Amino acid sequence: MGKYFHLYENISKISPFEGPQFYLAPPWVFYMQALFMGLVFLFGTPLNFIVLVVTAKYSKLRVPLNYILVNVSLAGFIFVTFSVSQVFISSTRGYFFLGHTLCAMESAMGSAAGLVSAWSLAVLSFERYVVICKPFGSFKFTNEYALAAVAFTWFMGIGCAIPPFFGWSRYIPEGLGCSCGPDWYTHNEEYNCTSYLYFLMVTCFIAPMTIVIFSYSQLLGALRAVAAQQQESESTQKAEKEVSRMIMMMVGSYVLCYGPYAFAGLYFAFASDEYKDYRLVTIPALFSKSSCVYNPLIYVFMNKQFKACIMETVFGTAQDDGSEVSTSKTEVSTAA
Repeated sequence: MGKYFHLYENISKISPFEGPQFYLAPPWVFYMQALFMGLVFLFGTPLNFIVLVVTAKYSKLRVPLNYILVNVSLAGFIFVTFSVSQVFISSTRGYFFLGHTLCAMESAMGSAAGLVSAWSLAVLSFERYVVICKPFGSFKFTNEYALAAVAFTWFMGIGCAIPPFFGWSRYIPEGLGCSCGPDWYTHNEEYNCTSYLYFLMVTCFIAPMTIVIFSYSQLLGALRAVAAQQQESESTQKAEKEVSRMIMMMVGSYVLCYGPYAFAGLYFAFASDEYKDYRLVTIPALFSKSSCVYNPLIYVFMNKQFKACIMETVFGTAQDDGSEVSTSKTEVSTAA
């Protein structure tokens, strides 16, 4: 149960840092995992990188609200290049041959980037709620507020990822032994693993998820109130549908990416079944790592300005960037 502890040391003397873990699954399972991670790397890297490129290229994209969107892609780019790449390479070998230090770094970078993305989405939803619903009166999302919000997301991400380096829990190989994560399996009292699990559940999943749901439910309620005042005009109906679709995609993608991993962690930490199969955590871990592909597609490529700049940069096709605010959104924002 020391520094190099792994989940299956009771049935195998082969550490996931020393040799292939083919006693856990046939080699083709590891190759399928490598294929999936390869696809995530293949698509996630350019998707996030092009967002950073066009932001640097076009000054019109460097506005306060877009800072949060770019922050999501920055975190995704770090995630896919540092964490996903290591899991891909390790899966081709059938074990985490890169060693314990890089295992801990892979998990820490993945945790930090995932938390930055999660809190960025929470900040984005809260900003929309504050600006449109005006609970605090007239509020402008200035450069200072945007930069402070970005700094806050990285404070949360790094602050929640580094405790295992100082003795509060630890990072160990998980699933098939080709990726790493926090030790929420052993309830080790020396490392206080259980309390760290509670801490992660609140900061990584429950808190940002609560903010997202609250903010967009309030925003949707405000739009419905405007629609009722304007007797369900066509413009307000369109705006309500757009926001409803956005809410469903935001909440749905968030739950899809991080929900399975969070619930798997709770199950493996507290289930009383002595024969629970720790290999199954591989599946929800893959879902969480694929977030670096979903997030830029949903939050950036659905933005008309970003989409137009990306199309122009990649294909040389000048398009309408949708910079003019639509009539429906103007009416709804003014009334709200």
